[in-house]
Amino acid sequence: MSTIATLLPGTPLDWNPPYRGKVGMACLILAESAIFTIFVVAYLFYLRKSLTGPTPREVLETPIFYTICLLSSSLTIHFAGKLLERGRRGAFLALWLFTLILGALFLYGTGQEWHRLIYDHGLTISTNLFGTTYYSLVGLHAFHVTVGLILLTIVLLFGLAGRVGPEQFRRVDVLSLYWHFVDAVWVVVFTVVYILGR
Repeated sequence: MSTIATLLPGTPLDWNPPYRGKVGMACLILAESAIFTIFVVAYLFYLRKSLTGPTPREVLETPIFYTICLLSSSLTIHFAGKLLERGRRGAFLALWLFTLILGALFLYGTGQEWHRLIYDHGLTISTNLFGTTYYSLVGLHAFHVTVGLILLTIVLLFGLAGRVGPEQFRRVDVLSLYWHFVDAVWVVVFTVVYILGR
């Protein structure tokens, strides 16, 4: 006699699969974390191995204000999502725009720092090992911030057109995960480059 599993009538299935958007974003974040880990390890490995200057101690200034802007944007995007979930579209759009402004300020600060390093100190990606690893690591992060800002802008435009409501909360939440990841990575980059690396 064979044993075949059968469901009894009226037996509910207990398994609810996770939202596929979150699963996809989690996979992306794992892959991106591996890439950032490689860049951080390379930065630390080549630290203080440059044969010529300038060195991090000579040229780096700690970007406190722009770091506060970026980390604050994690709070604004979180609360924006909560407001959207409650159906408060106007407040959502205001906080979403504020998140966008904070992220843009951070990117502006990165650009200002690069301008100062290149034109005032002559540090380019080909100057020495420090320049190569610094621009690679900070540039990788800046690229991810840029991608995030583009996505935030798209959501803002759709929101202004009246196409983002509580029913899109889960999608907005997935994008928020990406933005939180970008902020978390900056904590690591900031610690490695501006604290341990000096």
